Amino acid sequence: MQTETSAADLVRQALVWDNHACLPLRPDDHAFFSRLEGVAAAGVDVISVNVGFGPVPLAQHEAMIAGLTRWIKSQAGWCSLVKSVEEIKAARADGKLAVFFDVEGMAPLDDGGEALIAPWREAGVGWMLVAYNAASRAGSGCTDDVDTGLTEHGRRILDEMRRVGMIVCCSHTGHRTAMEVMEHAGAPVIFSHSNPSGVFSHYRNIPDTLIRACAETGGVVGINGIGSFLDQGPASIVRLVDHIEYVAGLVGSDHVGLGLDYVFDKQELVDYLSQMPAIFPDSASITNATSMIGPDHITNIVEELLARGADAATIKKIIGENWMRVAREVWR
Repeated sequence: MQTETSAADLVRQALVWDNHACLPLRPDDHAFFSRLEGVAAAGVDVISVNVGFGPVPLAQHEAMIAGLTRWIKSQAGWCSLVKSVEEIKAARADGKLAVFFDVEGMAPLDDGGEALIAPWREAGVGWMLVAYNAASRAGSGCTDDVDTGLTEHGRRILDEMRRVGMIVCCSHTGHRTAMEVMEHAGAPVIFSHSNPSGVFSHYRNIPDTLIRACAETGGVVGINGIGSFLDQGPASIVRLVDHIEYVAGLVGSDHVGLGLDYVFDKQELVDYLSQMPAIFPDSASITNATSMIGPDHITNIVEELLARGADAATIKKIIGENWMRVAREVWR
């Protein structure tokens, strides 16, 4: 089919960037890490992988950074750890998957403060979000009954992130806190993997006010592929593109991207959902949470966008160029 061929051609031609994926938080699980080869084969050029979230201890974050760094270096024939836009360009020119790290929440900095930010940036952490569902010392999470806003501790962290060139993310963050982050940051702020509540109401999804504020900073909202955040049923490409179109219709195609939030070890996800009800209040909906659209569906997403009339230039922004623009503006 012509549309199918055109979608495949676009994926080959374009910079493709998935701004959030979840490898198992086991620093030497090379079998799961190797599944990134499938991501590269699907046409993805850049992927951000998490090294920890919320209540995960600082020591485990550090172990994940060290373990993933060792493994990526051992796979130098097809992937590369990147810390800059120039390194992304070099990896793509060499046909390698560019990988960097993200940190889901500032809780690991509750005691050590901003001292870890510069070394983490140097280690390859490209973005960090403020609070993972529940509050950290920096600010409130999206499941907190009362959002008390960005704290002075949080402001100091944001200032240091701006100094070293680490992108600030407000996914999982309370709405008041997120707004105050965007007012303070002085640089593009992202929602790396958050869907619009205007399409589907869920505590993890974000209202139009935050989407507009994000765009005003020059930031990008990354649409995720988790069934629980797309709709009441299983994850589908059609519904994911509904969310993309909604954000693009609200603030323009310069401010929407992909942060598919694909979880490679679904059993680990099930375990977290069942063991951490305070962090995951909808843990009963495990079936829908494990239904997800992954990076291997990039061509299908492009195909659906083409079927709805999106042109090549717009699609290229959505599947990669918008993230590259933010990185160019923020990363040092």
